Order: sequence, then structure tokens, then C-alpha cells
Amino acid sequence: MNNHQSGPVETGASMDYVEHDRTYNAFIAGAKWGTMVIVILMIAMAAGFFGGAGFIGSLIVFIILNIAGVFLLR
Repeated sequence: MNNHQSGPVETGASMDYVEHDRTYNAFIAGAKWGTMVIVILMIAMAAGFFGGAGFIGSLIVFIILNIAGVFLLR
């Protein structure tokens, strides 16, 4: 059996770097904003459960911190 290869093993389409950069930037943005929302949700839940703020107080904390987070993470 002759098992010699004369060319590249993998010949696929060329890399679409523009689409790769767009996907990477979307993933990073999603991770950044998703992490911000989860952290703020945990802070608001702690304010509601342990701080005695209740549902309305924790909702207000959640909204205010989200507004602050949008301005800080731009």
C-alpha cells in the first residue's frame, strides 16, 4: 500500500477574518453584559433577602445598578 501524501492534508475554505472578529466581539460583549446582569441580580437579591429591602427595594436596587453598569461598561 502506498500511503504517501503529496499535498496538504486539509484543504478547506479560506478563513473569513471579518466574520471571525465579529463573532469574537459579540461573544466578549455577551459575556461582559451577562456577567454584569448576574452580579447585579445577586446584589439585589442579597439586598432584598438579607438587607430587609423586600421585593420593591431590591427591584429598585437592581434597576439603579443596571443603569450605573451601563454607563460604567461602555
